[in-house]
Amino acid sequence: MKKLILSSLAMASLAFAANAVTNMCVKTADGKVVKYDVENVAEVYYEETTETPTDQGVTVSGKEGIYTYVDLGLESGTKWATYNVGATKPTEYGDYFAWGETKPKEDYSWETYKWCNGDETSLTKYNTKSDYGTVDNKKVLDAEDDAATANWGSAWRMPTPVEQRELLEGCDWEWVVDFNGSGVNGQLGTSKKNGNTIFLPAAELSGFEGFAASSYCSSLLDEDMPYYVYQLSSTCYLDYSYSDHNYFGCNDNGYRDRAHSVRAVLR
Repeated sequence: MKKLILSSLAMASLAFAANAVTNMCVKTADGKVVKYDVENVAEVYYEETTETPTDQGVTVSGKEGIYTYVDLGLESGTKWATYNVGATKPTEYGDYFAWGETKPKEDYSWETYKWCNGDETSLTKYNTKSDYGTVDNKKVLDAEDDAATANWGSAWRMPTPVEQRELLEGCDWEWVVDFNGSGVNGQLGTSKKNGNTIFLPAAELSGFEGFAASSYCSSLLDEDMPYYVYQLSSTCYLDYSYSDHNYFGCNDNGYRDRAHSVRAVLR
C-alpha cells in the first residue's frame, strides 16, 4: 500500500508560482483537505508503508488465487491459509469433511462414509490392515480426495502431521473467547519468529453447553489403526474457572468418518 505525502502536481507548480500561491492543498480520499505553507515545503514524495495487512485481527501475507495465507516464519517455509476451507474469513467455521471426502454432508457416520461398506471393518480405500477391509496400503490422501485441493485448487492441500506439529511448536498459543469481538472462540497463534498471527476457531459443541472443540485433519491415516487419522485438535471449557482443562495438541487420533475442519497449506 502506498501513502500519499503530498501532491506531486502541486509540487511542480511551486517552481513558477511560489509568489502567487500561499498554501498548497492536498485533498485526501475521505474528502478532507490538508493545507501546507509553500515556504515550509522542501520536498514532495511517495513512500511505501511497512504496515502488515490484516483480516479480522490476523495477519495476511499474500494470496494464492482468491484465498489468503500467512507466513509464520516456519523453518519448512510452509504457508498456512488464514481461514478454513468453506469459510470466507478467519472467524467462520467453514465446512466439515469426513477424511477422504470433499463435500460437506448432513450425517457423518460409517453408514454414510464414502470409503467403506457400512462400518470401520469394511474399508475400501486407504487401508493397511486386512482386519479392516480391502488392503491397498495407501496412507496419504490422493489429490482428488483432499478437501483442500478439491475445493481450492491444485495450489492447496491438507497438511501433514509434521506440518501441524511445526505450526503448534512455531507459535505461542492463547485460547481466546470472543476473538476480535466476533463472538467466536478459538486458538490464537503468534509466530515465535516474526510475530504474525493465525486463528483457529472452535465451535461450541451441541449438547455440551460451555464446551468448545475443533479437529483439523491431516492428510495421513494411522497405519496401525486405519479407521483413525492424525489431526490437530483443541478442546476448552468456555468458563475460565475451568481454564486448566484447555487442551491443544496434534498427532491425535480421530475417527476418519467424523466431521473435521480443514485448514489448508500451500504446496
